[in-house]
Amino acid sequence: MRYIFILLIALVSATPALAQNPNLLGGIFGQSGGGQPQANQPVLVKPTPPPGKPTLPIATSPSESVEKIPTEPQHSSTAAANRNSQVFGASLFTGAFARQGPTQFNPDYLVAIGDSIRMRLWGSATFDDVLMVDPQGNIFIPSVGPVKIMGIRNQDLQSVMEKAIHQVFRANVYSYASLAEAQPVRVYVGGFVNRPGLYNGTSMDSLLHYLDQAGGIDLERGSFLNIQVKRGTQIRKNMSLYDFLLEGRIPQVQLADGDIIFVSSRQKTVTVSGLAENAKRFEFSGAELNGMDLIKLAKPFPLATHVRVTRNTGTIRNLEYYPLDQAANLQLSDGDELAFTSDKRPGTITVRVEGEHQSSQEYQLPYGTRIGELLKRIEYSERSDVANLQLFRLSVKDRQKQVLQTSLKSLEAAALTARSGTNDEAILRANEASLILQWVERAKDIEPSGQVLIAQASQRDELLLENGDTVRVPIKDGLVLVGGEVMFPNTLPYESELTAQDYIERAGGFTQNADGSKVIIAHRDGSFVESTDGFFSKPPKVRPGDHILVLPKIDVKSRQIAKEMTQMLFQLALMAGVVFRMF
Repeated sequence: MRYIFILLIALVSATPALAQNPNLLGGIFGQSGGGQPQANQPVLVKPTPPPGKPTLPIATSPSESVEKIPTEPQHSSTAAANRNSQVFGASLFTGAFARQGPTQFNPDYLVAIGDSIRMRLWGSATFDDVLMVDPQGNIFIPSVGPVKIMGIRNQDLQSVMEKAIHQVFRANVYSYASLAEAQPVRVYVGGFVNRPGLYNGTSMDSLLHYLDQAGGIDLERGSFLNIQVKRGTQIRKNMSLYDFLLEGRIPQVQLADGDIIFVSSRQKTVTVSGLAENAKRFEFSGAELNGMDLIKLAKPFPLATHVRVTRNTGTIRNLEYYPLDQAANLQLSDGDELAFTSDKRPGTITVRVEGEHQSSQEYQLPYGTRIGELLKRIEYSERSDVANLQLFRLSVKDRQKQVLQTSLKSLEAAALTARSGTNDEAILRANEASLILQWVERAKDIEPSGQVLIAQASQRDELLLENGDTVRVPIKDGLVLVGGEVMFPNTLPYESELTAQDYIERAGGFTQNADGSKVIIAHRDGSFVESTDGFFSKPPKVRPGDHILVLPKIDVKSRQIAKEMTQMLFQLALMAGVVFRMF
């Protein structure tokens, strides 16, 4: 009796839990966990697939979603390699096709077992649900019965459903049917791909979707021209990715579970470089590739006039050179290399004339024209400063930029390798180096002028002009610019009796950061002098149109760094006409 009393107390304590889960009671009295199914409760049984067939996850009801097979993510290293590869077509496989969603409408898609169909009825009978095509190829519609739709085209689905429904409901019932989700499938991707394996998707996914999941074609071993879709031992489709790359054609293949996408081994190749839109490595079949076919693939730029062919077959490496119009007759072999080049001779050049003059702004001249011939054609005005003509050249600007970049790199190295004797000095050096590196980064953005000093050249008129040259005729304005480390940088009227120091005083004098011993007078013709106000030296004469530049002091401990920075300040002032503030 005492045990029965204890059991009753335990049952009363467990009443809330029993109310939520009555099956617990069966467990207490010795029934197996979960109890027996109650009356009127359907038992859902997952059918067992026949032997030899791949096992697909099967939903227990139409409303349940099919189990998803995890997909291996696109490897970033493989995607980056494909994106930067010189193989024609490699850029297809960067993960974009692997991430795409399945196409929901392909009019020629054939409905298959496992597809989900969205079915709606309205009118005198209503129904709205997603139905799955069963193993017999049917869907079951309440009050209508089974309707066989396996194998019909997607675009015919609506008409087939209407016909079946109207056999039962003669009037006042309307229907709409659409493919909600294609059958989930698993497809083998094999051959020469980066990650062979079994990949999941749907039967409507493109071949590129599965190839991209496999990391794309192995660029050193795989073929872009010979890709097969197999079902068992039967080849269902052959595909060349060049058709898609060049013409936008790709076969529409409805895949089934267990299908195989097989990438064959790479065929023969030629490599293209130089002046071509597609400077890549191309694959071709057959013993040789015709030159015209390669030109269609490579698409040389209009600038290209010749092609250089490197023959790599045999034991001897031979070079050949042909005009582009003869390249169509070439027969190329495996391993050949082609470079499209421009072998054009300059015929004419263009030179701009800017500033104070009354003639044309741009001149078309024969190649080899000298500047003296151009100057004779310029019509000057009364205010033209002919004595200080300026010439700016793009090639000189590029060389000046290279010189500046080299000097800045040298300054960076000096700042980073400066030695320290104590810990305190090391901290000071580190802070100093940080400021110098920031200054260098800002200085890298400065563009030099590219000016050529021609005003004082004894053989100025013999200088050959280059395409893109600019000749500037200054105006006689009678002004002097004062800039750099002065209190009030300004433009002042020219007075013949004033020295550089006088102009600096009229601009407010030096700033606290100024180095009074480093004053540059830059003349309009591109020449310059350094102003010195010593007791025994005569100050240089200031001319109309001059630019007086006051350089800043360099407050660094290392003499080597101070020397490098002084050189940089002078170069920036002379090549770009600017004084770059230090820190």
